[in-house]
Amino acid sequence: MTQKTSWVQMISIGFLIVGNLIGAGILALPINTGLAGFIPSMFGLFLTSGAMYYSAIILSREAVQKHEDAFNYPSLYQEHLGSIGKWIAVVANLIILYGLLTAYLTGITAIINSLLNLAIPTVWLILGFFVITSLISLASIENIMKYVAVLVMAKCVVFVVIAGMSGTHIQAANLSHMNWPLFVYGIPILVTAFHFHNIIPAICTSLRWDQKVISRTMLVGMAMGFLMNATWLFVGIGVLPLDTSSIGLVNAFEKNLPATIPLAEAMHSPLFLVLASCFAIAAITTAYLSNGMGLIGFMDDLTNQHLGKVNPVLSRVLAFVPPLVIALVYPDVFLKAIDFAGGFGIVTLFGILPSIIALRKARTPLEKGLGIVMLLLFGVFFCLEAGQEFGLLKISPETEYWK
Repeated sequence: MTQKTSWVQMISIGFLIVGNLIGAGILALPINTGLAGFIPSMFGLFLTSGAMYYSAIILSREAVQKHEDAFNYPSLYQEHLGSIGKWIAVVANLIILYGLLTAYLTGITAIINSLLNLAIPTVWLILGFFVITSLISLASIENIMKYVAVLVMAKCVVFVVIAGMSGTHIQAANLSHMNWPLFVYGIPILVTAFHFHNIIPAICTSLRWDQKVISRTMLVGMAMGFLMNATWLFVGIGVLPLDTSSIGLVNAFEKNLPATIPLAEAMHSPLFLVLASCFAIAAITTAYLSNGMGLIGFMDDLTNQHLGKVNPVLSRVLAFVPPLVIALVYPDVFLKAIDFAGGFGIVTLFGILPSIIALRKARTPLEKGLGIVMLLLFGVFFCLEAGQEFGLLKISPETEYWK
């Protein structure tokens, strides 16, 4: 592999990583983290991006060591942690992918109805998006990735434009408030914003298992994603006030709205409205297709293991129907679905378990110490999310207390 080819691959795969990072998570970032304030949000961005890069390095090293095109996480965790590790990985992956697909289905309805001022019944919007994307999923992976690549480039260009337009409406006072206890709300979203780990095996295969190139490529992709996430936080928190008005962060949080909806109202610009709609729809569509493909492959592997053969129709039914049903029953769970996927699924599968592997394979005090720190960090993330979900920890924009 020549140096020129390596750089071409790094750039193209870097954009693929950005395409995975810049999905529904970025639409939710300013809402959930904005309650704590800009400075706590940026602290969280640095902390979670570093932690997620650490776990990405651990998993990429395992993939390189295996040097197998069929490398998958349940098998990896079974090797290191036994059958319990395998089934924890299976359940965590289902939580991630079902949670994210549910978020995309519910998020797209809120965006189309609110931004485009349409009065289409929610059920028809969900079913329409579901049918279109499911039909696209029937195409070959190569064609789907071409479609995703075009959308990724388009949404990056549109992002630059809408971020620039929003920058003229930033209020310095909005950036100055800090409420650190509310930082807890942002943890699942921050973790989700740096989740691309499902495609690490494909990245390692594409870069011919060259660990140095893989590490650099992931760093470049995550750096681009970090820049976009930081810019979006600056814009969203800077423009939207911390109140319960129609453009307020508290109102958007309580109504489970993507950030583009209150931003479009605050801007009072028809052009911004159109561009924000295009960005949000492109972000959700690319993320839905990318994660949908990952879920189909996951179901192919499960059906092959337990039924003795791959059934493409069954895999697609198992992949897409459960989140569709959840979205139809609970159409207003956009932020909650992302919280659940990030706080439980991503933290477990791509945080806690890789840290355990790193500890088991540590050869130096530094490696062992870093592994312990990362395990404790992801463990705290998990416990904080569990505390909120099970009512042990109640935090709101008005009050913070331990029950």
